[in-house]
Amino acid sequence: MNIRRIQFLLFALILTVSANAQTGGNNTYEFLNLPISARVSALGGNLIPVKDNDLNVSLINPSLLSDSMSNNIALSYINYFADINYGYVAYAKHFDNIGNFSAGIHYLDYGKFIRADDVGNTDGTFGASEMSFNLAYAKSILDTNLTVGVTLKTIYSQLESYTSWGSAIDLGATYVRPSHGFAAAVVVKNMGRQWKPYVEGNREKLPFEIQIGISKKPKHVPFRFSLVYENLEKWDLTYIDPANPPLTEDPLTGEPIKQNKGKIWGDKFMRHMVIGGEFIITKNFFLRAGYNYQRRKELKIPEKRGAAGFSFGFGFRIYKFHISYGRAVYHLAGPSNNFSVSMDLNSFYSKKFKSPATP
Repeated sequence: MNIRRIQFLLFALILTVSANAQTGGNNTYEFLNLPISARVSALGGNLIPVKDNDLNVSLINPSLLSDSMSNNIALSYINYFADINYGYVAYAKHFDNIGNFSAGIHYLDYGKFIRADDVGNTDGTFGASEMSFNLAYAKSILDTNLTVGVTLKTIYSQLESYTSWGSAIDLGATYVRPSHGFAAAVVVKNMGRQWKPYVEGNREKLPFEIQIGISKKPKHVPFRFSLVYENLEKWDLTYIDPANPPLTEDPLTGEPIKQNKGKIWGDKFMRHMVIGGEFIITKNFFLRAGYNYQRRKELKIPEKRGAAGFSFGFGFRIYKFHISYGRAVYHLAGPSNNFSVSMDLNSFYSKKFKSPATP
């Protein structure tokens, strides 16, 4: 397989997994932006401003780590497109007077590919995979409702015989008002460097991003609303399809078509928005739905728009496990299915001990 064919393959792989990344295709390690948790996937692909006892969401905002997650384990698995699978496993621990820690592994497996030369002669198969080893820390500031956190990532990627590694840092801060059911968060993601590029002398950028979000659960109402504004570092996220460019002049008269500036501004503004809603049916059962405007604008087909950009799911507690399912519709070609399981290991140990019998 010659170098040009492999470079094209690498580009195609990166573009495939960046369907959810708002500036996908411009950076390396785009898998870091894929939604891991089934709950996050069901709520539109982002959930940085909701702080509760869910270790899975701490991957996207380290400041969501809390004392209640101590000794918890979280596992997520996603059946993606074209035989691509990815997932996450994490463990959290609280230390008095120090803070909350978690360690996890985020992986993505592209599957197997047929190795062939320029004329189609095959020579076995090869694989491609990427992973990130994450260590996170969070702590409340001066016993207030403000928590700050940081995640350190060590990233390794292997695409055929080409390997690369890098490192990144995520910073997060979350402010909560439990009595008002309100939370606000800001996250700065993927600040780092590709230390070893796939091709010598061709170092690529990481998918740096800034996000803010708020959530609100009205008192006495079993519903939580979340709103996240992504990619603050870049205003214009529009993409023009070269095969189907917008009309700029009337095909009959040749006169310029007047553009609606308000509509254009609104479109650019909404491309940053991820909207989610969670219905708390009971303390052990939840229904979820989300909408990702950018995803819909880029992946819908004009002739048949379908449900691209929408997502839904549910979560329930059974015995000592919290199980979640999320289904996100990207394209008419099909949706992705996300499964997450979390458990508190403390619940497996009885806290009651019998006193020794009095002689």
